[in-house]
Order: sequence, then C-alpha cells, then structure tokens
Amino acid sequence: MVRHVDDMQVVARPERFDVFYQREFRAVVGLAYALSGSRLAAEDLAQEAFMTAHQHWEKVGRYESPGAWVRRVVSNKSVSLYRRKAAEARALARVTLDRQLPLPELGVDDAEFWQTVRSLPRRQAQAIALHYLEDRPVAEVAAILGCTESTAKVHLHKGRKNLADRLGVAE
Repeated sequence: MVRHVDDMQVVARPERFDVFYQREFRAVVGLAYALSGSRLAAEDLAQEAFMTAHQHWEKVGRYESPGAWVRRVVSNKSVSLYRRKAAEARALARVTLDRQLPLPELGVDDAEFWQTVRSLPRRQAQAIALHYLEDRPVAEVAAILGCTESTAKVHLHKGRKNLADRLGVAE
C-alpha cells in the first residue's frame, strides 16, 4: 500500500534503520561535503540528518525514498551551516579588524570547482551536487529538494551556466 504525505510516497513497512543507515551514510556524507567544503562539517551534517531520521523513523522509514528525505535535511542544514559560518566570519572580521588570517591549503584537485559550486545560489549548488556528485536523475534531485522536475532542471541549467561563467569555461 502506497500513499502520499508531504510530497513523499509512504510505504506500509519500513526497512530497519540500521540497514538504511549503513547503505546511505557514505553517499550522504559525500553530498554534505560537496555542499559544505569541510569533511568534519559534512560528517556532522550527515549525523544530524540521520539522527533526525532515526527519531522520526516510524514516519520517515515509511516514505518510498527515506534517502531523499535525509538528503533534503542535509541540504537544508548545509544552508544553515553556511549562514552560521558567514555570521561567525563577519564577527571574527569585526574583532580582528583588518588582520588577515591565512587559509589552509586545499590539496584536492577539485577544490576550486566545489568552492565555485558552493558560491552559487543555494538551490543551484544543491542541484549540481546531487546530480553530478551523486549521479542522481533529475526526478530524484527534484524529490530531494522538494520541487518539481522542471524547477530542478532550471536549477541545474542555471547552475551549469553560472559555473561555466565563473570558471571561464565555454558551455
């Protein structure tokens, strides 16, 4: 039996949470890393999302795609993290005035690309990360972001165009 709740289909019997967690955790951390740029923050974001899912597993576990729900939570929490980091950076800048703090070197080949992705508008960055990092089809991107497929396609199109412009690459 399948019914719809909050834009998610609901199934009769959920799988065990530990099975779900073991299957999805690594990919969800990867998504969180692409959106946050920090492995530690990514692990924290993923853990928070899975804790929330666990607390509401009777409901979430019955969704046809609880993984999409967890990814939506991670996407939303990454925005909150970004806002909190921005506020902290502004506060630190006020305290240190004009002193420059050295930034750590990123040794990852794709660091510039993902930094550029993170600079995109929130939904474009989320759509790009879900589609290209996790190789999710547009329908799943839409479900995770809680929007229509056409809206997800618009976010992807605008995100690709903005990335090309910012990276100086012809589309």
